[in-house]
Amino acid sequence: MKASHILKTTVLAICAMTLAACHTHKQVTSEPTPVTPEQQEQATFLEKVNSNVQTTQFVSSKLKFTVEYGPQQISLTGNLKMKRDDVIQLQLMAFGFVEAGRLEFTKDYVLLIDRINKQYLKVPYNYVDFLRNSGINFYTLQALFWNELFLPGKQSVDLTVANDLFTTIKSDDDIIISLEDGKMNYNWLAAQSSGRIKMANISYRDTYKGNTQLNWDYREFSKFGQKLFPTDMGVTLSTPEKEVKVGIKLNYLGNESEWETRTKVSDKYHEVDIDQILRRLMAL
Repeated sequence: MKASHILKTTVLAICAMTLAACHTHKQVTSEPTPVTPEQQEQATFLEKVNSNVQTTQFVSSKLKFTVEYGPQQISLTGNLKMKRDDVIQLQLMAFGFVEAGRLEFTKDYVLLIDRINKQYLKVPYNYVDFLRNSGINFYTLQALFWNELFLPGKQSVDLTVANDLFTTIKSDDDIIISLEDGKMNYNWLAAQSSGRIKMANISYRDTYKGNTQLNWDYREFSKFGQKLFPTDMGVTLSTPEKEVKVGIKLNYLGNESEWETRTKVSDKYHEVDIDQILRRLMAL
């Protein structure tokens, strides 16, 4: 989808004002704002999108993980394990049986482990420039993995409250859902017929340092329970300095629940920055 097709909208804030009188109390009432057919159509479509949300607590799967970082490419197998509202864990294997790395996202931190070189990175979300600037937290990443709408900095989307924050516009056979917040633009491309999200885009505008963009494409879905779950995703992070492309393919979806939801880092590992870990992993 071309960037020119993504429309921007202004976030509307609704404030409540309490009126008081010294000697008399009057009940102030106002007529409800009429809902236009366009607003009703938008609300109905957003509900359709929200109806695709998975209700299971656990998702587990075999994983094929590819990374392109500059001229370098790497392909690993592994496992993906997620617990709703708690953790996202990606275990990456080299040669099919040796754990080469691990990515773990919780509500409090981002953890990257390089098993081969015994090094790691563990930081809060606000220590990573793009995550901090864009307001991305654990719940944002969870929504991206689970193919859901999200509100920056919020745990979930309550459409009875947040409906006015989104705008929608038809584009060919799809609908673009948009949300603007300061320097941030959030956009989703969803199918009109099913309400299923096909693409999510987060962009951060910075006149002096340059723009940063995260694009998350959903290329395939598979039946999981009574609904569909994304099983082929393409992720591209573009910054003024670099571009990283990640491919995530899932096989054998399940709901395994007996696993350690937190990874303990050995005292033998030393802490490094994210570029050092990427360079080491790409050299495998």
